[in-house]
Amino acid sequence: MSDIIHLLPDAVANQIAAGEVIQRPSSVVKELVENAIDAEATLVQIYITEAGRQCIQVTDDGKGMSPTDARLAFERHATSKIRQATDLFALSTMGFRGEALPSIAAVAQVELRTRLRGQEMGTALTIEGGRFKSQQATACPVGANFAVRNLFYNIPARRRFLKSNQTEFANILSEFERIALAHPSVSFRLYNNESLTLDLPAASFRRRIAGIFGKRIESSLIPVSVKTELATITGFVGTPESARRKGAHQYFFVNERFMRHPYFARAISSAFERFIPEGTQPNFFLRIEVAPERIDVNIHPTKTEIKFQDEQVLWPIFQAAVREALGSVNAVPALDFESGVSPDIPAYDPSAQPAAPPRLHLDPTYNPFQQTSGNRTLSPAEREAWQSAYAAAFEGLNNPTQPDEPKLWADDMPDATPATTETPLQLKGNETYLQLAGRYIVTVAEEGLMLIDQHRAHVRILYERYRRQLTSGHGVRQGLLFPQDLQLSPSQTEALRQLLPQLNAVGFDLHPAESGFTLNALPAGTEGLDPLKLIEEVVDEVLADNNPDSQAAERTAHLIARTLARKAAIPIGVELSQEEMAATATQLFSSETPTFTPDGEPVLTILAPGQLERLLS
Repeated sequence: MSDIIHLLPDAVANQIAAGEVIQRPSSVVKELVENAIDAEATLVQIYITEAGRQCIQVTDDGKGMSPTDARLAFERHATSKIRQATDLFALSTMGFRGEALPSIAAVAQVELRTRLRGQEMGTALTIEGGRFKSQQATACPVGANFAVRNLFYNIPARRRFLKSNQTEFANILSEFERIALAHPSVSFRLYNNESLTLDLPAASFRRRIAGIFGKRIESSLIPVSVKTELATITGFVGTPESARRKGAHQYFFVNERFMRHPYFARAISSAFERFIPEGTQPNFFLRIEVAPERIDVNIHPTKTEIKFQDEQVLWPIFQAAVREALGSVNAVPALDFESGVSPDIPAYDPSAQPAAPPRLHLDPTYNPFQQTSGNRTLSPAEREAWQSAYAAAFEGLNNPTQPDEPKLWADDMPDATPATTETPLQLKGNETYLQLAGRYIVTVAEEGLMLIDQHRAHVRILYERYRRQLTSGHGVRQGLLFPQDLQLSPSQTEALRQLLPQLNAVGFDLHPAESGFTLNALPAGTEGLDPLKLIEEVVDEVLADNNPDSQAAERTAHLIARTLARKAAIPIGVELSQEEMAATATQLFSSETPTFTPDGEPVLTILAPGQLERLLS
């Protein structure tokens, strides 16, 4: 039998390895910018064309490379960062594997121009698909200039799996934000299709956060600072009021390297317990300085997963540091045991008479079934039947003959299932509506006793209204007395630019401005809501969505309408009049899907007469 095992050609091996390191255009940006930082650059400029499909160019003013180093840098496992295995536990650089440049060169057409400081001439080098093409002397500035063109040109399947330009550029912005936050002492400029998207001069960590996410976030930042033998933790957490359901800004940086760490994130969230609503997440931007030998960054090629030697010990340190920061600005109530003012506690007086217990006053003549304003008039036979039933019930309460039965709550009702759209629902004529627990509208339908969740019903009504407005482009607007300026993060800004036509169609009046956007009007029905938070939530919903781009337009319209409907709907606990309850029921049953919300939650349920008989038997 002939031998069947053989070595793969270098070009094929490099393409396979590139699948782990270079997953999309944002991976190229990350690797090239981190190399520039390792080269001690003070200014890094990124130029993106067609979301990175056509070209990604990164220039820096770092140390540069000699002609020999420039050629050797594209060989696999060639690196200047480490020399032996023990160096992995004393890393002070972003890169160390020696895989980024050969991986990029294996799946793209790469041109490098670089000049070493102190030399008169630089070198220009060209590689295509992992194959060396040319190298020659050239005049160029000190530093490095990488141009990566036609990414995945030799792997068509990978190129076809790239998302839309909007999605890919949003991923580039996310990577850019992480690197820019991790290195506030470095200046960055980001260009998209020859237009300057973001200009970040060197600044403090706080100013860098404000430069990326807008000046409005700066007022909600609470400083965090703690120094222990294991680690030094500095940075900022957001106030409880700035917590968000989606799109919360949560960043950890270890020795100036971005990382994801769900375990430590839970420690931060636990410090906010009982101070933020359930389901929301706090903002935090925390920098951790720890001895390199106590962490392992060699877990994954992307180097965003880091293993800590002292994970269990660091958890309470994170928690205590955040709680101390919250307490310093009175975000968390605290007891001051050193205060000289003591509470006024009255002394015990044995001769004092205790206060009389509260008395319960009952009106035995009160009859809730008597005619009141807003109710329909009862016929004489109906009034007599109700009065007899009420009198018998009242007599039973005054003269109980058996122990009280346990109450049967709604959760215990058998077979009380949500109505479906398979059977058309009909209300009886001249309905009377009751409101239960500030949440449910109770009325009578042909099928039995109907309970409608007023908030969910209004969400369904508004959702279909906003969908119609998005289709027609004729949303009703409510102008603002004073226009408001809106500043978002780079990724949110880019997403909002794409959403402008749909948002303006539904009733917003948003226009790009020099420093962000200007808001002149809101959709009718959203009065009283924070307009800036409302727009942020819409953008975050769209950014968090992971549906295929082939359904992008329809899915985006759904997300916009759903978010606006949730925010503008009648909240739970609002008391409604008979007219308001009647209007809600009428509009609900005029909608296309009256029985479910856009999220699939049931809007109403019906108790059939047979079910009621079983409950009362």
